[in-house]
Formats: sequence, structure tokens, C-alpha cells
Amino acid sequence: MTVDGIQPAAIAEPPDVAALAVMLAEASAARRSTVISGGGTKLSWGRTPDRVDLMLSMAKLQRLVAHRYGDLTATIEAGATLADVNRQLAKHGQWLPLDSAFGAATIGGLIATNDSGPLRHRFGTPRDLLIGVTLVLADGRIVKAGGTVVKNVAGYDLGRLVSGSFGSLAAIATATFKLSPLPAASGTVGVSYRERGDLARDAQLLASNQFEFTALDVQVTPGPEYRLLARVTSSPVATDAQLAAVQRLVSGDAEIVSGRPEEALWRDQGAAPWIGEGTTVRLAWLPAALADVLTSIERISRDTGTALTFTGRAAVGAGLLRIDGASDATAAVVDQLRADAALANVVVLSAPAQVKARVDVWGVAIDAAPVMRAIKTALDPAGILNAGRGPI
Repeated sequence: MTVDGIQPAAIAEPPDVAALAVMLAEASAARRSTVISGGGTKLSWGRTPDRVDLMLSMAKLQRLVAHRYGDLTATIEAGATLADVNRQLAKHGQWLPLDSAFGAATIGGLIATNDSGPLRHRFGTPRDLLIGVTLVLADGRIVKAGGTVVKNVAGYDLGRLVSGSFGSLAAIATATFKLSPLPAASGTVGVSYRERGDLARDAQLLASNQFEFTALDVQVTPGPEYRLLARVTSSPVATDAQLAAVQRLVSGDAEIVSGRPEEALWRDQGAAPWIGEGTTVRLAWLPAALADVLTSIERISRDTGTALTFTGRAAVGAGLLRIDGASDATAAVVDQLRADAALANVVVLSAPAQVKARVDVWGVAIDAAPVMRAIKTALDPAGILNAGRGPI
């Protein structure tokens, strides 16, 4: 297993949290550049490291430590996959409502990257569902923050701090989440459009109405072709009523999908930004600016001669763009995205080495960068964690 093509000098699999603490303390004392790995699905994300002395795999830390189904919470070890966890939680009619395009995605990896998909519309990101965390610091100290019930949020900021830190602050050992009941029924209205303006107007119309959507997603594929996906999960009666109301409101060609075709539809939606060997970029925007974002994407595609595939959370203002083109053209796309007033937080998640050589994957440092560097120094004074891959 490599880290963006760099082979670690050594790979270790601690059998428990105590062993993880010992290994990290030894690595810190020896100043060994260390990367924490879960399912290995995002090891190509971030800057390419110069070297990796040690990879610590969480493969053996995969227990569902506690499922407090009466309280709708669960504590899970970082190496457990989301898919396995939800299979176990389903025995009590509950689930952890997170989604990822990667089947092997682990709990620790989801938190470390704050990875999310279409379910973010209703449930938020891993950061939003996290209520407690156990961390192992670089010097081997084991610290806990938060609690095991939703009302206990003491120390919760530490959990938020490591969310999206890409393993650069501490190793996540266990995490406690608030859960949700499994829905009784699900259905999706898929709407196709000929004009981007019609899609944007319908997306804003649906987002401003009192629908209880589980997901409200847009997709633009080369052509261009436009699609809006509105998902409802509730009781069978409520689901059918809302789907019918959505179908009456939208202006495009609409159809209702349920069952296995619906599962395949959302699986394809999540996978669309990751197909092939292209570059995948994460974007943010104001939800009301969706029409401007769609216009910008088409203009940039035309100006650079690249094929762009866009998927996004329409009411949240977050999404992914896949760029299929030569490295020079791809770098030009990233530069234009970062210069566009309608877009913010343009981060290159995964890209070929030739693209990373032309653009910094994280872009211009944010205003809080000095504060984050100070926190990094406090928690990891030897600077061993994450091999300089960023963002801290």
C-alpha cells in the first residue's frame, strides 16, 4: 500500500489502542514521518509526501464498541468500515446516516477527511454527527472528548477539530455518533432538463419549500446534460405524498424511482466524480448562487477544452467536480475555479502527479492558518503526523 505513490518504509497494524499509543510515542521520539491509514481509499488525497517512514494501519481496530440503541448512539473503533457498522446497527433498526463513494471507507477516515455525500443535505457531515472521540496524540497520550449521549457535549470542540484534519493532529481511536432510525420507505424524483437555468430555479424552489428531503442533488455531465435528484425517506404514505408533490412542482421531465433502481441511481451519483483517472476537486458556493456556478462550470469547460462532470448538494452549496483532460488544461481549470467569484474553498482531492506539480492542492492559506499551525505544534510538536500532506 502506497501513499500517493510513495512506499512507506514500514507498515504496522496496532492490535489495540494501547499499542497504537506506544507506536506513536516511539515514532515521535525518533521523528519518523507517519501516516495513519484506514481503508486506504484516500491515501492519494493531499500533497504528495517526500517520504513516509511509517504507516499505521487501523485494520485491527474495527469493533462496534457499544450500541446504546435506547439512546440512539454508538461508539465505534476507527478502523471499522461504514458498511459493516451499518449492517450491525440495522439489527436494531438504526443506522449511521453517512455516505461515501468508497465501499471500504472507515469511520476514522470519514472523520479525518470529513467525507460526505448526498445524505449531507439532511444529516450533515461526520463532524455534525460526532458527539465523542478518543484520540491518541503523537506523544502517546490517550485523550477523550465529548460523551456517549447526545446531550453531553463537553469537550466536543476537540472532535470538531480533528474532523477534516486529514490525520495531521492526532490518531482517531474511537468515535461516538448520534444515530437515526432506519426509514420505512424511500423514493426519488429524478428530473432532466435542457437548460441550466430551469434546473437552478427548480432546485431553489424545492429547497425553499417545506419538503423533508433526505437528499437534493444536482448533476451536470458533458453535453451538457442537467439533472436534479430529490430523495424522500419517511413512512410509505408521507413518502408517496411528497414525491407526488415534487413531481407536480418541477418544470423538467420527471420520473419517480424506488427500490433497487433508486439504490443504483444514488450509488452512481456518488461514484460519478471518481470514475476514470481524472482530477477530482471539491467546491463550495452559496446555495443561492447555483445558477452562477453552473454558468461558470460551462464557461470554464469551453475555455479550457476539458470535459467536466459536476455533482453537488443543491441546498447546501457543496459538491465535487471531475476534470477529464491533459495536466496543463486541468491546472488551468483549477486556476479558473479559484479565480471565480461564485466559488470558494476549491480543493484538489485526487489528481495525477503531473497536476499536483502544477497546482497546490489546498490553494491559498485561509485566515485561520496561523491558529491551526499553532494547534498542530501543540498536539504534534515533532511534526511527524501526515507526512506534510496537509491541510495543517
